[in-house]
Amino acid sequence: MENRTARLTLLIDPTKKQIFEEVCAMRDLTPSQVVRQMIRDYVQQYGTEEQLARMPVNLKSEKK
Repeated sequence: MENRTARLTLLIDPTKKQIFEEVCAMRDLTPSQVVRQMIRDYVQQYGTEEQLARMPVNLKSEKK
């Protein structure tokens, strides 16, 4: 995990938020863990080589 953190604030429909939190709990994950994984997946899929080079090692090694 990264040493420093930054806050990302987003607006979401309350019903979707509740369902998302329920699904996360069913998988024994926090919403933050799931959002971080979604961000890593998105960057891996759409990021440039330069952007991927700035990501933590665990993401760079997954790029195909």
